[in-house]
Amino acid sequence: MAAALAFSDLTVRKGGRAIVCGISGHLKRGAVTAILGPNGAGKSSLLHILAGVEQPRSGTVLLGGAPLGTLSAQERARRIGFLPQKGEVHWNLAVKSLVGLGRMGHSAGRSLSQEDEAAVVAALAATDVTHLSDRSALSLSGGELARVLLARVLAGAPEWLLADEPLGSLDPAHQLAVLKRLAMTARAGAGVVVVLHDINHAARIADHVVLMKDGAMLADGAAQDVLTPDLLEAAFSVRFRLVNDGGRRLFVAE
Repeated sequence: MAAALAFSDLTVRKGGRAIVCGISGHLKRGAVTAILGPNGAGKSSLLHILAGVEQPRSGTVLLGGAPLGTLSAQERARRIGFLPQKGEVHWNLAVKSLVGLGRMGHSAGRSLSQEDEAAVVAALAATDVTHLSDRSALSLSGGELARVLLARVLAGAPEWLLADEPLGSLDPAHQLAVLKRLAMTARAGAGVVVVLHDINHAARIADHVVLMKDGAMLADGAAQDVLTPDLLEAAFSVRFRLVNDGGRRLFVAE
């Protein structure tokens, strides 16, 4: 059975303030989970905890029934791919070499195998950055770097892909392309958890939605059940109107 990502009673405090307040949930592979909520809702903090990047003040995260903290760094890197909100590169690496770092969970520091190389080539193509392969990562625009860093995560073929606002520096065409790639990754069997700000982007790809406000989980369930005008108004304090556009559900703020 595919390894679920479960969390229970998670609490995070920063600067004396509760950022995440005792929330619990159960995420399944083969689906896209969108985490939505206003600024300061605790979305990024929750994602960081699920990725093992931050530790909660209390609560547990289980990957396939095993506590996340019991996994070795290499196993966690192999099973969970994390794409932070503000991706930065501090080494003057060629793009292909940077994407190759996504295979470290598989190669254990050895030189890349033919399988690794094939995964890197496929990831470059999947994010439309093959033409940048020989460029220095430090010479890229913000949008180009965002796609390269996504390629690095995809190259690792993780069981779980966790992305924090991956669309921020992308133009509309590449936003849609990345959303499509995330959906395809889930359809191929991985679990995808993505923090988004645009409700209509979530409506486009999400199977499951976690809606947060003030560190609490306001709603958790199938996208069609959570993405409703009433729940969205409760989260964002803005009235929404639902429009049916050729079979697509669109939410318009009023």
